[in-house]
Amino acid sequence: MKRLKPLRLLSALSAALALAGCAGDLAERVNIGSVYPDTVALMESENMDRGAPIFIRITKEDSTLEVWKEDRSGRYRPLKSYPVCHYSGVLGPKKAYGDHQAPEGFYSVAPNQMNPHSREYLSFNVGYPNAYDRSLGRTGDSLMVHGGCRSVGCYAMTNREIEEIYGLAHEAFAGGQTAISLQALPFRMTAANLDKHRDDPNAAFWAMLKTGSDAFDATHRPPQVAVCDHRYVVAPDGAPQPGGGSCSTV
Repeated sequence: MKRLKPLRLLSALSAALALAGCAGDLAERVNIGSVYPDTVALMESENMDRGAPIFIRITKEDSTLEVWKEDRSGRYRPLKSYPVCHYSGVLGPKKAYGDHQAPEGFYSVAPNQMNPHSREYLSFNVGYPNAYDRSLGRTGDSLMVHGGCRSVGCYAMTNREIEEIYGLAHEAFAGGQTAISLQALPFRMTAANLDKHRDDPNAAFWAMLKTGSDAFDATHRPPQVAVCDHRYVVAPDGAPQPGGGSCSTV
């Protein structure tokens, strides 16, 4: 059997991985992203360790993805904001497979949700459906933040942007973070915006999301979130998390 030279073998491997798709789950990491020098310098100026935890907040109406990072005082501070190249659907949560809606809610990203072999260059699964979505019988899967600027229910970034976002997540996991809290919101959760959308069928759902957004803004720590009786229940970081009965974590 003829052995492939290393470069040819790498090309063959890359071609095979390209078929893995957005939601592939391969153990070996081929690409871990890159944190750019200006961002490294920004961390140093903001008193942040490179391996410190991160928090992600996505806002549909603004088409932005924010990465916040814990500084040495233990509070999260804004690190960088990236434009979302494209998301499909409109303001409102994802409810069913095939509705092409990008999800809204409180999600958690663990290391096994990272996909370095994505069809769209790099991707990570946001965690839809979570416990809240499942409690309402919502369907769908493989909802991602990924590169490529094309979306069918995902949040699509440019390849350069996902390269750094992915790298920031990888470094946080390498530094000991076990899961990244992610809030996907329809708009900035101000009282004025809620009032503007008060007649929308999703108004009550968005009011629940505001409690989680407000908790983060008040403490600069990701809040603890449970699902109780088909509702999000938010407790500030460090407070006892609601439990028992019909409650579960997101």
